[in-house]
Amino acid sequence: MTQPFKFYHFYLLFFVPVFLNAQKNASKPFELDFNYFYGNILEHSPAISHLITSHPQGAMLGFSRKTFGEKSWQHAYNYPDWGFSFLYQDMGNQTLGDQFGLYAHLGFYFLRRNLLLKVGTGLAYNTNPYDQNSNYRNNAYGTSLLSSTFLLLNFKHRIYENIGFQTGITIVHYSNGNFKAPNTSTNTFAFNLGLNYDFSAKPVDYIAEIEKRDFSEPIHFNFVFRSGIQSSDVIGMGQFPFYIFSAYADKRIGEKSSFTLGTELFLSEMLEELIYYKSVAYPEENVSGDEDSKRVGIFGGYQLHVNKFSACANLGYYVYYPYDFEGRVYSRLGLQYAVSKNWFGGISVKSHAAKAEAVEFSVGYRL
Repeated sequence: MTQPFKFYHFYLLFFVPVFLNAQKNASKPFELDFNYFYGNILEHSPAISHLITSHPQGAMLGFSRKTFGEKSWQHAYNYPDWGFSFLYQDMGNQTLGDQFGLYAHLGFYFLRRNLLLKVGTGLAYNTNPYDQNSNYRNNAYGTSLLSSTFLLLNFKHRIYENIGFQTGITIVHYSNGNFKAPNTSTNTFAFNLGLNYDFSAKPVDYIAEIEKRDFSEPIHFNFVFRSGIQSSDVIGMGQFPFYIFSAYADKRIGEKSSFTLGTELFLSEMLEELIYYKSVAYPEENVSGDEDSKRVGIFGGYQLHVNKFSACANLGYYVYYPYDFEGRVYSRLGLQYAVSKNWFGGISVKSHAAKAEAVEFSVGYRL
């Protein structure tokens, strides 16, 4: 049975010091918000059914800098917020432990700024990951350090001067991206409510529409190297590096959107080891051990640009696929940052349907 959530611990450790410091910077347009959430772990796989025994709950503290239209992208997205969030979550099961997460987020407004969609991505620390001896039942998290993403949809209403009330829904995802087995991952769906405080010294007017630029561009060619560490689902097999070489063309059609089309080569030492393991341990699967572990894919994608950042989504198909591993269709979701006119870096998750294969770190050059 889990312990009740201790609001005053979270408040004293995080909210009070930030509140006092914020008083000194009240002339700057930013906001603090605090949400309590309570919900359920979604059973996306029967493999985690034994871990869903109670309702997870937790709290999220957010710091958001407001935008007022100084740059074109702020107009394009209806003056969004950007900032950082801290999350604590009791998973409702001692085997799963607790989560402590730190995120960068963007907040987008709708319905006359009464509806907020906040999207955050970052890292979480889990207090009780899988251990062969002491915690073998936790097949969701193979490591303490996890990648994490949240979506928060809140209705906001000002109730008194700078104080506002908010309520809505939250979805939180935790996974180590197959960095180390096991990695079944979890998704939490929760209802939340909380308060926010606007530290603007006085109402700030939004800047009228600035002169528009033509963001459309001719086709550009890109070359990307991606790498990282991955493991198979076989616990104890170990961790192996992988290398991906991508080449693609992109066509930017406006301030927000680009489309991509390309090809890539996948080199995976994990897959090479898995093929050998299957040939020895499972002769009934008719794996000889001589199968080629390389794969070649073609993909199309979309990029959503937000200033120098872009959210990327790719859908691909292996045209060279000598060994059957998780299916021929794959996808990629990630973030990219333009370091300069030509160079960019990024982080992404490659998956097959809902099953993550690897977290990829990338560096690229755009001609």
